[in-house]
Amino acid sequence: MPEAEAVCRMFGRIAKRYDLSNHLLSWGIDFWWRRTLVRRVKRTNPGNVVDLATGSGDVAFALKRKLGVRTKVQGLDFCQPMLDEAERKRRNRNPVPAIHFGWADILDLPLESDSVDAVTVAFGIRNLENRSRGLEEIRRILRPGGKVFILEFSQPYRWFRPFYYTYLKYVLPVLAGWITGRPEAYDYLGGTIVKFPRRRGLTLEIREAGFHDVLAIPMTLGIVSIHQGTA
Repeated sequence: MPEAEAVCRMFGRIAKRYDLSNHLLSWGIDFWWRRTLVRRVKRTNPGNVVDLATGSGDVAFALKRKLGVRTKVQGLDFCQPMLDEAERKRRNRNPVPAIHFGWADILDLPLESDSVDAVTVAFGIRNLENRSRGLEEIRRILRPGGKVFILEFSQPYRWFRPFYYTYLKYVLPVLAGWITGRPEAYDYLGGTIVKFPRRRGLTLEIREAGFHDVLAIPMTLGIVSIHQGTA
């Protein structure tokens, strides 16, 4: 598991170019991944949603646009420079969306038990220092019947893996270095993707944290998946 302080420092260094790098390095497919995530959340008609590891807030903004004024949306992250970017984007929008961004560690959330209808985590579970504890915290804050939606990198279909791993190891750091000036950050990120559990493995971890009706929906040749579970 990655060390939390190192992860925080790394994201802090790339915060200002984070959105641009995501869009370019994914060839723009990240927009579709987030839209798919938000559509699945909307089907559950939640009264309040917490977006954990919110980063620069893209998922939180998309949730607010799709769910409307009746749904409370909160974005939490443990990297202050990323939260600063999210807040800057919020203030620059017209009208300014009613989203609260705040500091929080997924491993020790400052939220009451059984208080949240839905939780989203986009590309954050992979970076937790203790994944099982993080999943248990998410389960704690969800009301009975509440939903968790985890959008995360996964292991692609077998025939595509050689091409994908070559891209992660050799191409992605070069492009990321050009965009952000921090190729070492994307060496780390590529490594975490390769080592991350397959869909079946993460599904089992989510079940072990106390969730039921766990689904894993692969997208884009299995590069990413949405994992959904019920508290």
